[in-house]
Amino acid sequence: MTALVCVVASSLIVASVPYWLPRRILALRMRLFTRINGPDGIAIPGELVSAEHFKQIYAHPAASGRSKGAALSDLFWYWLSPGPEIHQEHLEPGERYEDVARATQRFLALPKGRAEDLAAQCVKHVLAGIAVRNVKLVRLRDPMMRVWAEFYYELVFGEHCPLAARELIVANANDVVSALKCCALRHMDKRLRLTEFLLAKVKAGHVAQPLPERLSIEEQAFYLQGVFFNTAIVQMSEAMTHLLMALAHHDHIQERLRNDLGNNRYLDQIIAETLRQYPLFGIAHRITSNDIAVDDRTTIAKGSVLCFNYPDYHRSGFDDAERFDPDRWNSISGREVSYIPFGVNGNRPCPAQAMALVTMRAAGREVLKRFICYSSAAHTRSIPNRGPGLLVSRERGCDPLLRRALLLFIAVRDRWEDVGRGLVQLILGTYMVWEARRLQLCHRHFETANCPAGGHVVQDWKP
Repeated sequence: MTALVCVVASSLIVASVPYWLPRRILALRMRLFTRINGPDGIAIPGELVSAEHFKQIYAHPAASGRSKGAALSDLFWYWLSPGPEIHQEHLEPGERYEDVARATQRFLALPKGRAEDLAAQCVKHVLAGIAVRNVKLVRLRDPMMRVWAEFYYELVFGEHCPLAARELIVANANDVVSALKCCALRHMDKRLRLTEFLLAKVKAGHVAQPLPERLSIEEQAFYLQGVFFNTAIVQMSEAMTHLLMALAHHDHIQERLRNDLGNNRYLDQIIAETLRQYPLFGIAHRITSNDIAVDDRTTIAKGSVLCFNYPDYHRSGFDDAERFDPDRWNSISGREVSYIPFGVNGNRPCPAQAMALVTMRAAGREVLKRFICYSSAAHTRSIPNRGPGLLVSRERGCDPLLRRALLLFIAVRDRWEDVGRGLVQLILGTYMVWEARRLQLCHRHFETANCPAGGHVVQDWKP
């Protein structure tokens, strides 16, 4: 009898693993990012700074440091190599940053109509290459990454994206995002192949806009790679995956939108609710360049590392915050609530905010013209599963029994993949934290003596 009880208990524990282990590992990673800077790391919102003061601190002029002085920076530089010292998100304030920011704005100054048309065109081209007769199992992030690879290639180079170039861009972006999520080790060979391609384009003058003048030719290639072919493609493909997964999990919302695809207001509300519940950033860190007074009793010291927790902030102050409800935006605006998916105007907001919203709208509409999306997989902010789901042809439909069987398969597979993936994330995440601390890319860059604008390039690879 005792043996039977042990067997049953063991079986129940094993069966429960998919329901608790992935969440525990995710929480552990979030705590790691907050604590990696030791006593200087300040979680916001947290014990010292409440959600009420989040925007105030985020926008404060003294919350201006980007990388120098934070142990967490070594980890982000490790993930974003090559050329993290050129990455617009990590450049310290000064003329070098201003030069880079102006260049980015030139690329993004695409008329709204042209941006929408280009996004729609890229979606049509990518979806035409997916063989879907009635229904197809997909990882939604995969086609979305191809869409934005084509979009940003044309934005940067002013020409249609060749297949070989798209493969280089997608391989680079996949490698970066997989490492960021601790799902796989980074592979510098994939990244450097794109660097070499971009360097050749820069040398040949095949770029649609003037590049930052204060950067060398090699640094200009790093700039394009970091801003457009890492950040832009990764963030937009993740944003679209979240949007499609949210629709796939809420049939009534998807059906209402499909029946009125021209309703920009409702689609914008769905996008806003998606970005609220699944913000693209987890933790954003800033280093204080001076003391910051939070209130009459609390002051944050110069040199502190502020760890802004987007998911926690986006859940604060909302009624039933865990419920996906686009209609909540009928009575509120983003300025009034805990909602900053693109940062705040006072401290380097995302330069692509306007373009991101209009192109997400255009891309989402093109997908829904052709397909109905279904999913039974877990939908989390970090979305390490790449958004497993079904694309069902709107024209041909799918047998309901087959659809239910496929959704059951997706649910079971996703639960058990999450267990293995969670363990991999824990192991690889630990290794990458150790490796980043060993290489100290950021620390060594700023430690270099007698060099202009923050140091010479210190790489962990040989060109």
